[in-house]
Amino acid sequence: MKFLGYKLVRLLILLTVIAAISFIMIDLSPIDPVRAYLGEMSNAPEQIEKLSAYWGVGVPIQDKIVGWLEDIVQLKLGTSLIYRIPVTQVIMEKFTASLVLMAVSWVISGIVGFSLGIISGAKRGTWIDKIIKTYCYILQSSPAFWIALIVLIIFSVWLNWFPIGLAVPVGVMAENVTFWEWLHRLILPAFTLSIVGISSIALYTRDRLVNIENSDFFLFAKSRGEKHWSIIIKHGIRNVILPAITLQFLSFSELFGGAVLVEQVFSYPGIGQATIEAGLRSDVPLLLGIVLVSTIFVFVGNTIADILYKYVDPRMRGDGDE
Repeated sequence: MKFLGYKLVRLLILLTVIAAISFIMIDLSPIDPVRAYLGEMSNAPEQIEKLSAYWGVGVPIQDKIVGWLEDIVQLKLGTSLIYRIPVTQVIMEKFTASLVLMAVSWVISGIVGFSLGIISGAKRGTWIDKIIKTYCYILQSSPAFWIALIVLIIFSVWLNWFPIGLAVPVGVMAENVTFWEWLHRLILPAFTLSIVGISSIALYTRDRLVNIENSDFFLFAKSRGEKHWSIIIKHGIRNVILPAITLQFLSFSELFGGAVLVEQVFSYPGIGQATIEAGLRSDVPLLLGIVLVSTIFVFVGNTIADILYKYVDPRMRGDGDE
């Protein structure tokens, strides 16, 4: 409880700082929420005057920040300029769709990346190790949107195995889509997003396993006649899995960033595509709301990693641990 209380205090401080900094940056930017909201009606003086008063145009920045923080405490994030509904409702709908996509790709990237790292470390110096490392280096140096475009061209345009984009067929309501139709459209973006996260976990796991193979206890076990794979399974994986778990949960920020680009390429209606739309169409309330949600998302991932580390490794437990 002490640990969770400490984390909760840190989260509140972090959200306050992030909210204030984000608000200041957007307030100083050339984004004009009044013009963005009115659009083609931007020449109507009466509407401009009313909305300028509503948005606080001319109000001192410190008063705006205080008002913004008070609204956050009351869970009032305003109304989206694009969707014309409360920001909290937009984020709930979009984040629910993205959460499924990110969860599936996160699990796949973790399992595949860890497995490739173990195989590469166990077969270091062989052609298998070289192929896996080359594959990971290519993925790590390639932007997520480029990988998404390549996957889209190959599997949707050339092979025609999957639809080009969208989470549901055109002209069909979301509630009328069957599970298999939804799954068919989820496979490609989830596969692409999982590819993006494989390289880091695989390379890290390989390096950790190589270090363990060079340790004294590993060489001692090998000198006793134990088989190489037996030592890796009994001792190597046990020592590698803890930092791998931590790294996987710490990758929540990369996962969210990759989702933004992948969803845009596949026109997947999630929080990533909403972020792009909010930025391009000057939807300030929605953009600020997404910033706060993404901050909480990444912080929760880091906290889960800390909790798992303490649970799995008894040496990390203690009354005064953070």
